[in-house]
Amino acid sequence: MNPSVHPVDEHLPLGRLTALGLQHVLVMYAGAVAVPLIVGRALNLAPDQVAKLISADLFVCGLVTLIQALGATRWFGIQLPVMMGVTFASVAPMISMAQTTGGTAGAGLIFGSVIGAGVISIAIAPLVSRMLRFFPPVVTGTIIAVIGISLMRVGINWIFGNPVGPTAPSVVNPEHLQWLTQMQAATGAPGSALPPVPKGFAVVPTVPNPKYADLTAVGISGLVLLSILLIAKFAKGFLANISVLLGIVIGAVVAVAMGLMSFEKVGKAQWLDFVLPFEIAAPVFDPILILTMTLVMIVVMIESTGMFLALGEMTDRKVDQAALTRGLRTDGLGTLLGGIFNTFPYTSFSQNVGLVAVTGVKSRFVCVAGGVILILLGLLPKMAALVESLPTMVLGGAGLVMFGMVAATGIRILGGVDFKTNRFNAMIVAVSIGVGMIPLIAPSFRQWMPHAIHPLIESGILLASITAVALNVFFNGASRDTSAAVNAARQADAH
Repeated sequence: MNPSVHPVDEHLPLGRLTALGLQHVLVMYAGAVAVPLIVGRALNLAPDQVAKLISADLFVCGLVTLIQALGATRWFGIQLPVMMGVTFASVAPMISMAQTTGGTAGAGLIFGSVIGAGVISIAIAPLVSRMLRFFPPVVTGTIIAVIGISLMRVGINWIFGNPVGPTAPSVVNPEHLQWLTQMQAATGAPGSALPPVPKGFAVVPTVPNPKYADLTAVGISGLVLLSILLIAKFAKGFLANISVLLGIVIGAVVAVAMGLMSFEKVGKAQWLDFVLPFEIAAPVFDPILILTMTLVMIVVMIESTGMFLALGEMTDRKVDQAALTRGLRTDGLGTLLGGIFNTFPYTSFSQNVGLVAVTGVKSRFVCVAGGVILILLGLLPKMAALVESLPTMVLGGAGLVMFGMVAATGIRILGGVDFKTNRFNAMIVAVSIGVGMIPLIAPSFRQWMPHAIHPLIESGILLASITAVALNVFFNGASRDTSAAVNAARQADAH
């Protein structure tokens, strides 16, 4: 190594650079493709549209990683070994949007909110570091715990089936449905004295659905979970780091062997295709939804602040205010590009920050190589079709780990909170988690409230965030000492 060149700016041999870049991609791959799968299926998009979401996501992951690691003008890019990916913090509000409006119409609303939040995030990037004092560990830990708990519902539904639709727990008894059909015909017959069937009358599902909680699906999900646990326990180094990805591969192999997964979509997909702007849906700009996503981005950027500061310490490169602003502004630019290319909000992936510490390789050009690999993967529709073909039962076991780790990270941050001498902190956590659970436990609570605020109150993560920040200011004030908030943000792993 040339002693005059800082380790962050070191150029490695091409072979080693490619191998290390591929390792970064493999570490983040499962998390990167999970969000488009979750949101695409929540929107009930067609399989080819979900595959396009995955391709667009990988493409933008690579593009924003290049901007962040290489730098672009004096405004964007922290120029550290950073891999960018879709943040899990945005999943809960996007699922709420999808449940309210499905299909491409719902997708347009999501992309519009992402673009709006991206523009605002670019503008407020210089201010975000000054907001750290409003996010001490008691607030950050609570928010991340609620994110994990809210997302757990997705993983559980992957295993057993969705509460509604073809995999709902119960179906309508065919005899009851036949009776209703006969009654409708009888009331419509000429000269019938029978009163008409009331408008909106429907038969309640009462018969257990054989497709719900199928034991084969539960068994495959359990195998994926067991595989991940065994690999994490007994494997070393790189293999342990990609335990989730390996568990999904094992589950997919078993699903193929049992005839539960086919490669028909992969065979029909093209080898090469370009990712185009607004290919799935044109953006629709709703002010409330943009505000919702902007609040998520503020939390994400607070986490990114901690990541960047920690990475600066790992690589022995000082992260000053200007560099921090460039990095946070790139979070906003990545989110803006995500909306334009029909994908989602972006942030630095903490597992890749951890990989820098594990490998000791500080060169940002390793992440540049990873970004190039991600762009190439995004241009290969067959790869996206392969991921989309994975049965949800295979993803279920991995979902419990991925989403559970988000909740565990919040608990770990709360473990450093002073509950012994400050009795208010327990009150902040208790009330904030309770408020955050309202949309999860009682989703119809908003039925008599103004429709304009529904998108804002449908997300437990946003309700918990607002409550935690407000209660912390009320009970504890806003401390000028931001060191505790920075340490909490460094531990954040909510993506």
